[in-house]
Amino acid sequence: MPELPEVEVTRRSVAGGLLGARVRDVQMGLPLRWPLGHDPQALVGTACGEMSRRGKYLWLPLSRGSAGEDRHLPGLPQAAAPAGPASAGGLLIHLGMSGALAFGEAPAERGPYDHFRLVTDRGCLWLTDPRRFGAVVWSPALDAEPASKLLASLGPEPFDPALDEAGFHAGLKARRTPVKAALLSGELVVGAGNIYACEALHLARIDPRTPSNRISRPRAARLLAAVRLVLRHAIEAGGTTLRDFSANGAAGHYQESAQVYGREGRPCNTCGTGVRRIVQGQRSTFFCGVCQKR
Repeated sequence: MPELPEVEVTRRSVAGGLLGARVRDVQMGLPLRWPLGHDPQALVGTACGEMSRRGKYLWLPLSRGSAGEDRHLPGLPQAAAPAGPASAGGLLIHLGMSGALAFGEAPAERGPYDHFRLVTDRGCLWLTDPRRFGAVVWSPALDAEPASKLLASLGPEPFDPALDEAGFHAGLKARRTPVKAALLSGELVVGAGNIYACEALHLARIDPRTPSNRISRPRAARLLAAVRLVLRHAIEAGGTTLRDFSANGAAGHYQESAQVYGREGRPCNTCGTGVRRIVQGQRSTFFCGVCQKR
């Protein structure tokens, strides 16, 4: 499943080409996880704004007109003209379990897994999703439904300065679940998916089975720093490609530097002890039983 680094790498790979592009057509394939919720043809003629990311969601704002376009109403003085482009809402995009976004010259015919195409005057943005757990949802604004409802449960962004050690530690102290489960919940911080939670816990030298409320303030600070470092390195490496993830056709390489994930039985790069694998919440957890303490 694409996690925060893969989604951020995807955003960076398509955002530049989309910015300012004018929508010429919207083509829908088989139904996705949630319906678009808007007439596709009503988006024709809109201009794409700067794509942003919230958690594992991408937001593509749309507008009509432009700041330099004369859009004043007949009979009104020029000074009364609306300033800037008028919002046409936007598209909230989720890659689901196996989705991938690409922008450029799309194949002439839509493939069997191409379920959404945004055709613009600069190229085509298309979502390929074999399992159809992804979604493209129109919303009048990011802070209005349905976008606001879908984003409501997300915790703070990992690189948000407002996320400090004290708040992170307080969140851990309020939970009795294993610390890895707390990271995966996305309530304390978004983005620490299964791979990156394993790697961050190894870097912070914390056993993934440790109850969250038993983690001291210094260890919590170390874990938050580790989450940020692991996610930053993953973004720089283009994300992780274990099966079919690609950002605009480019595979990620973070898996090549993973310290514990997927390395069951192989020696820990720190102490040489064999990496262990257990199952937590139906997810594989990889860790070093010597380096990582409860």
